[in-house]
Amino acid sequence: MAFDIDMIKKVYSQMAERVDTAREVVGKPLTLSEKILYNHLWDGKATKAFTRGKDYVDFAPDRIACQDATAQMALLQFMQAGKSQVAVPTTVHCDHLIQAKQGAELDLKRANDVSSEVFDFLASVSNKYGIGFWKPGAGIIHQVVLENYAFPGGMMIGTDSHTVNAGGLGMVAIGVGGADAVDVMAGMAWELKFPKLIGVKLTGKLNGWTSAKDVILKVAGILTVKGGTGAIVEYFGEGATNLSCTGKGTICNMGAEIGATTSTFGYDDSMERYLRATDRNDVADEANKVREYLTGDAEVYENPEKYFDQVIEIDLDTLRPHLNGPFTPDLATPVGELGAKAKENGWPLKVDWGLIGSCTNSSYEDLTRAASIAKQAVDKNIKSKSDFGINPGSEQIRFTAERDGILKVFEDLDATIFTNACGPCIGQWDRSDRKGDEKNTIVHSFNRNFSKRADGNPNTHAFVGSPEMVAAIAISGRLDFDPMNDTLLNENGEEVKLDEPKGLELPPLGFDVKENGYVEPVKDGSKVEIVVSPTSERLQLLTPFEPIGNEIKGAKLLIKAFGKCTTDHISMAGPWLRYRGHLDNISNNMLIGAVNAFGKKTNFVKNQLTGEYAGVPDVAREYKAAGIKTIVVGDHNYGEGSSREHAAMEPRHLGVAAVIVKSFARIHETNLKKQGMLGLTFANEADYDLIQEDDTINFLDLNEFAPDKQLTIELVHADGSKDTIKVNHTYNQAQIDWYNEGSALNLIKKENAS
Repeated sequence: MAFDIDMIKKVYSQMAERVDTAREVVGKPLTLSEKILYNHLWDGKATKAFTRGKDYVDFAPDRIACQDATAQMALLQFMQAGKSQVAVPTTVHCDHLIQAKQGAELDLKRANDVSSEVFDFLASVSNKYGIGFWKPGAGIIHQVVLENYAFPGGMMIGTDSHTVNAGGLGMVAIGVGGADAVDVMAGMAWELKFPKLIGVKLTGKLNGWTSAKDVILKVAGILTVKGGTGAIVEYFGEGATNLSCTGKGTICNMGAEIGATTSTFGYDDSMERYLRATDRNDVADEANKVREYLTGDAEVYENPEKYFDQVIEIDLDTLRPHLNGPFTPDLATPVGELGAKAKENGWPLKVDWGLIGSCTNSSYEDLTRAASIAKQAVDKNIKSKSDFGINPGSEQIRFTAERDGILKVFEDLDATIFTNACGPCIGQWDRSDRKGDEKNTIVHSFNRNFSKRADGNPNTHAFVGSPEMVAAIAISGRLDFDPMNDTLLNENGEEVKLDEPKGLELPPLGFDVKENGYVEPVKDGSKVEIVVSPTSERLQLLTPFEPIGNEIKGAKLLIKAFGKCTTDHISMAGPWLRYRGHLDNISNNMLIGAVNAFGKKTNFVKNQLTGEYAGVPDVAREYKAAGIKTIVVGDHNYGEGSSREHAAMEPRHLGVAAVIVKSFARIHETNLKKQGMLGLTFANEADYDLIQEDDTINFLDLNEFAPDKQLTIELVHADGSKDTIKVNHTYNQAQIDWYNEGSALNLIKKENAS
């Protein structure tokens, strides 16, 4: 039986009336995305048609999911909101704070020892406020959500950018910062700019070595890392119905890498099969009652150009397997062409590691397809030339895969089975063959491959592929290996060709698990005590931010970031995850990965008070101590990547008043707004070049801050010369109120107190 079945029934019970009303108001057929959005309006039934990409709209999400790294700050903020219990079903999943090193048993034990303070805090807060808690080892948040909570036509938000994985079960699931989640936990509306719509028509059927992962690798190559910004990507067509539910989840999951608000698929037979296989017959039965409302209208899919802002068509019959990378997930190359490209660019051809798992590709189907390749290597006496690491997606998958002999296949190939957790995908990897200045190559089935992402080493070239392709390339030990055409030499000196991968959509004997790791909260949490030591290095109670105010004069440039500046550059993961619940301590990693446009070094900026150079956090702290506000300048798609709001909270904590860039990634711009900061874009992108290292910055008309009104900034250069520039913003009046109060949370507290 499903969690929260009464809530799901309520969503379905109102869907027909609300969607029919919306269709009349809009005056045309509706996409699936529009049906879900209009069914979740905060004010109930639609009374107007919203303009895509322009109108801010209040929504009422059905549920919230948080992972342990981001949950700390989200729950620390919720503790200030003045509420006794969360207003919507919420869960916390412990999957980020487990380092992959020796194998599942030892790694999990070490994590429970090292992070017991954090896990105990999350468990007690969850218990107090009515939040479902998934213990360390239970699984990766997005796989656990797909198995237990996702449902067709639902709307959820999560404090992780890959919340979008739930689109594989027909949801509109969106990654947000913790402050957004706090709004919904506190019973308030959640605001989102009504998304644009990108339609992806899939024809044909996957075959041979091509997998669902190759669909999104192809789409990433087409749209790039910012091409989906502000849009929902909706997949449809016969090719879509030919995909498995977990395959759909893979595609939606990596939609975060194109900047999309989310991605989704219409409800179909594969989703029904998955719901029933994961013991949710009741959800499938309810979904079937409103089946026509859980997919786009027929007219939309017949004439997509009339209803989507952009349409892409992909023929699965002819789609080729891809490997994307290095250093960016949108650098798409068909397998077979990568060798020449690698030689041309000086990428190492020798592959040291193959890593299979992550929230993107750790389903039962993924493991069986990869195992079919691994078993061939064992049976054909081929010794793997690379090391192997496997992260199952959940304890249910791990238990079932072990029962069915799948994990033993990998173990026979000397693979290390890591914990059911994120591990190397988010930098939680103590790599056994630690590399230094030597360039090296790894292949993995993850979603992101930014510099330093997996192992903290800027010299590691990471390539993203499907689990089965990762297995084949890791076995060969060569980046230029093409399993469709090339052969391998086995231990007998014989040339051997790998057969095409074969997998199972669902386990023939059904899923099974002994202990899934779920802890139900007590009915009344009023007596649960939450203890945070004032001397803790891991946890710190929050102090509300003071408003920045409507006068910013004499501000100093902190850093002008050059090129790609993701949330990994602004607030690194890896070893820094230990401080995610301690704002002051984690602020010591603020922008240390960003490349300074002046000198092209990382973590090396000029302190205008002393004329000396030092690390970004150190210089920021000196300015803050002197009462001087600072400004950060950035390039395009600033804040790409994770939803981590630490990338906004750290600058806020260290005295940054405004971030001025050529363009923002969606989640990061919202996070800045939530923390009471100014997130601004150059009206003229060329003005980025006017910013000089010794600049003093004055806001000339911030006292007139209003929606749709540009702001004017004066740049005072070291030689006394000045430039005046215009900057744009997307703040509406409610968001300006956040700014004036110091943060969105401050406003929530004020409203709850009144």
